[in-house]
Amino acid sequence: MARRAGKRKLSDYFVWAILALLMFGLAGFGIGNFGNSAVQVGSVGNASISANAYARAIQAELRAQAAEGGPYQTLTDLRNAGLDRAILEGLVARAALTHEAGEMSLSVGDGEVARQITTTSTFQGIDGNFDRSGYELALTQAGYDVEEFEETIREDVSRSILQAAVISGLPTPDSFTEIMVAYQTETRSFTLARVTETDLTAGLAAATPEELQEYYDENGQRFERPESRTISYAWITPDMIMDEVEVDPAAIRALYDERIAEYVQPERRLLERLVFPSQEEADAARAALDAGETDYDTLVEDRGLTLDDVDLGETAPGDLSAAAAEVIFADTESEIIGPLESRFGPALFRINAVLDATEVPYEDAAEHLRAELAEDAARRAIDDMLEDLDDLLAGGATLEELAEETDMQFGTIDWFDGMDQGIAAYDSFAEAAAAAQDGDFPELLGLSDGGQFALRLDAVVPPSIPPLEEIEAEVAAAWRATQLRIRLEERANAILANLALTGSLEDQGLALTNEDQIRRQDFIPDAPPTLVPQVFQLDAPGDMVVIPGARAAYIARLDSINQGTRGTPEVAALQGLFGAQIANSIAADVFEAFGQALETEIGISLDSAVINAVNAQFP
Repeated sequence: MARRAGKRKLSDYFVWAILALLMFGLAGFGIGNFGNSAVQVGSVGNASISANAYARAIQAELRAQAAEGGPYQTLTDLRNAGLDRAILEGLVARAALTHEAGEMSLSVGDGEVARQITTTSTFQGIDGNFDRSGYELALTQAGYDVEEFEETIREDVSRSILQAAVISGLPTPDSFTEIMVAYQTETRSFTLARVTETDLTAGLAAATPEELQEYYDENGQRFERPESRTISYAWITPDMIMDEVEVDPAAIRALYDERIAEYVQPERRLLERLVFPSQEEADAARAALDAGETDYDTLVEDRGLTLDDVDLGETAPGDLSAAAAEVIFADTESEIIGPLESRFGPALFRINAVLDATEVPYEDAAEHLRAELAEDAARRAIDDMLEDLDDLLAGGATLEELAEETDMQFGTIDWFDGMDQGIAAYDSFAEAAAAAQDGDFPELLGLSDGGQFALRLDAVVPPSIPPLEEIEAEVAAAWRATQLRIRLEERANAILANLALTGSLEDQGLALTNEDQIRRQDFIPDAPPTLVPQVFQLDAPGDMVVIPGARAAYIARLDSINQGTRGTPEVAALQGLFGAQIANSIAADVFEAFGQALETEIGISLDSAVINAVNAQFP
C-alpha cells in the first residue's frame, strides 16, 4: 500500500519484499547496523519500524535507482525528490497493517514460514535444496539476524492475508466496463475534402519588406541559432590519400582468386527438402500429390515440421548427392521432384526458384578490389604517420603548420550539437568538439574509418538570432508557410459557410476521400494529427469541421457513427482487460483508504532524531 504512488517515482513498496533486500546488503554503501531491532524510527500502534528496516529501504531504493539508471543516486537526491518521505510512508503503511493483523490475531505458523524460506531460490544451493549456511550468510550481508528475518516473513504473510481479505469480493460495475468498451470500440466513417493552394481564389503574393520585418520581429525566436563552437582542425582519412597509394596488380588478382566463389557462382536452386522414414512412405506421399489429395505444405505439416525446417535455401549441385543433383538441375519444368535419395533418406524436393549461373569477370571486379586494397594501405600509411604527427604536436607545431608539413588537411568549422556535415559526421569529432576547452593542447584522436584528427577551440558563440539580412530567404519561406496555412483555413471555412448556397461537399470541386471505420487511435497519412480526434468530437452524422494543416486544410464531414461489434473475441478480450483494470483500481483505492483509516485511528509516532541518525550514515 505505497501511499501517493501515483505522484512519485518509487520502487514498488509492496514488492519491496524482504527477499529482494537480501541482494542489497548495507555493506555496499558502508552503512553500519544499528545494533539491534530495538532501535526504532517510529511505530504505528504496537508495530514498530526499526532503524535497520528504514536503512535497508533507503539502501534498496538507491540500488534500484542505480540499476535502472535513475536520476536519484544519493540520499540527497532522494530527499530533494521527496522519495525519502515516500519510503517512510511505505514503512508506516506496512506497520499499520502489521498492527491490525496482530489485533485480529492473524498470523501463520512456523511451518508456513519455513516453507516460504526453504522454497526461495536465493537460499538454495547448487543441488536445488535449502542451504542453511548460504541462508545465514545472506541474512548477515543484508543486516538481518535469523530471528528478525523470520519474524518479518511471518508479518509479510499475515499482511498479505489481511490485504486479500480487504479487497476480495469487490464488485466491478458492469455499466462502467460497458461504457469503456463502447467508447474504445466505436468507429466513425467520414468524408475528407482537401483544400490546397490551387483552390485559393487568389494567388499568394510575395511578402513585402515591411511584412518580412514585422514577421521577423514577432517570430525571431524561431530563427535562433544554437550555441556553436568555432573549431580549427587538421585531419587525414584513408579516402584523402588512397588515390596516391600504389597497389600491386598481382595483389588485386590474388584477392579476386581468393574470393572467386563470390564472383563465379554456378546455377543454383532455392530448394525445400521433405525427408521420409522409408521409401514406401515417400512413394505414398508422391502418389497423394499426383492424385491431388494433398499438397506439399500439408505433407510438411503432417510430418510435424514447418517450412523453415525443410528449407535448404540457395543450393548448388555440389550441395546435393550426385544422383539428386543430376535430376534436380536437369528438370526446368517441375515444381516438386522425387522421391530422390538424400543423406537422410528418401525425400521430396520442391523448387521455389531457379537462380542462373553468374560470373563477374576479373576486369569488372578489379577496380573495386583495387579501391579496397588501396584503402587498407592508406590506413596503414596513416598508422605509420602517427609517431611523426605526435612529435610535431609535442614540439609545439600548430594545426596550420601540421597541415603544411604533412598530408593532413586544415579546416575551420562552426560546430554545434547535431551537426552532421563533413568531419562533424564522425562521432569522435563531435565528442571532442563538445568537450574542448579554451587553451587545451591539441592531440591526435582517431576516426572510425582509420583517419586521425586534432582540433583547437577558437571561440564559443552563444545562441543568437542572425540579422534579418542574413536569413531573409529563410524568413520569407517561414512567412509564406504561415500565410498559406492561414489562407487555406480561411478558404475552407468560407466553403463550409457557403455550402447551404453552393450545394454539397461533393459539388465544390475539391479532392475527396472516404475514410471508413476509423478508430480513435487511428491516423490519416499526411493529415494533421488532430484530425481524427476532432472528428470524434462531432456529435451527429452530417456535422462538419475544418482542420488546418501546413500544405492543406481539411473539411471533415461525419457520415456515420459505428458501434463496436459485440461478441467478437477482440471485444471480449478488451472487456476482460478493462474489467481487470477497473477492479485493480477499485481495490487499490479501497486498500489505500483502509490503510489511511488505520493510521488515523491507531496513531503514528516517528522519532526524527533516529531518522536523522540513519540518514547521516549515507554518503
